[in-house]
Amino acid sequence: MKNPKTFYCSVFIPLLFLFACNSTSKTNLSGSNQPDTVQHIKRYGSITGLKPEKIADYKKLHAAAWPGVLKKISECNIKNYSIYLKEIEGKTYLFSYFEYTGSDFASDMKKMAADKTTQRWWKETAPMQIPLPNAAAKGET
Repeated sequence: MKNPKTFYCSVFIPLLFLFACNSTSKTNLSGSNQPDTVQHIKRYGSITGLKPEKIADYKKLHAAAWPGVLKKISECNIKNYSIYLKEIEGKTYLFSYFEYTGSDFASDMKKMAADKTTQRWWKETAPMQIPLPNAAAKGET
């Protein structure tokens, strides 16, 4: 195993709601033969349930994600956003992962939450989900 931090960030733990792993990745940002520069990336993952009767709708919606939502995700310094579907003991879970490359996560998340298109998207997706107990206690999905 080359990087234990990468391994631990990729493990699917059904009862974990949100975790973050800090790391520093070397990336040649210019694409040239210039020396690599260091870019700080913060990795996030979250888990929520998905209503069985909504699986097809959820897949269809995400297969044609709204351009405005994708644009806002990018504007808020989120890269490599992925969502995985996994059935465990007859229940369906969504595991999402993304990399944050900005410098003010709280501000970027407020900017995303204020976006009208993103708010409409969340109104479509939230009712499809079954929040885990600690998220439900906070009124989150």
